[in-house]
Amino acid sequence: MERLLSGGELPTLAAMNAEAAAAGLVSGAGKPLSLVVPGGSGLPYEERIYWLGEVETRPGNWHDFFNALTWLSFPHTKAALNRHHHVARIAQNAAGSGQRGPARDALTQFDECGLIVISSDITLWQGIRAHRWKEVFSQRRQDVLDRLRVFVFGHATYDMLRTPHIGLCGKALFLHVDSDWLEQPLAAQLADADARLAQRFGGDMAFRPRDFQPLPLLGLPGATPDSELPCYYDDPRQFRPLRLA
Repeated sequence: MERLLSGGELPTLAAMNAEAAAAGLVSGAGKPLSLVVPGGSGLPYEERIYWLGEVETRPGNWHDFFNALTWLSFPHTKAALNRHHHVARIAQNAAGSGQRGPARDALTQFDECGLIVISSDITLWQGIRAHRWKEVFSQRRQDVLDRLRVFVFGHATYDMLRTPHIGLCGKALFLHVDSDWLEQPLAAQLADADARLAQRFGGDMAFRPRDFQPLPLLGLPGATPDSELPCYYDDPRQFRPLRLA
């Protein structure tokens, strides 16, 4: 990212395409990936990626830049999501349904707003699942710093983090690792997370939007100076209690 933003401005499509080619990025169908100006194909967005390897990208647009950055950071997962979209669309057409359905809605939701929570301590994830925000992020703050990592996947979330607002929330999946994993270099962590997430999305599981865990991003330690105060986690606008069915 530092190289792409070295001039202080968003990179051109040519510069990003050079990075994509060097990284060997491919679509869900294995087509070499390229970033193109929107319009001109007649194919739906995901199908254009799948069949032609063309990702519609608006020049000078932060949202689309972050999408390209996610392709570079998580290439296998992005390809798996693209392939899963294609398969879900075929199933949708075979059923004669004009609706996208929950599977494609879930894939889009994770693509736009997804987070990857990674920890060697599963009790931290259990606390997040139970919405015990104050316990996890305040009372167990040092455990979070030592044993938990959060990678932003969703490109819309990256864009919103440029001007964060109260209630900013991502949708998380969890990966359990051992303590040695957390000592690896960042590049190795990203590569392993990408491989494991791609395997999860590469199967025939029909995802639903409720399969993802809401996570208030401004509750993470260090996200805002206010998070140093225990009372910060009493604000229900951000830290909602678990709603039981």
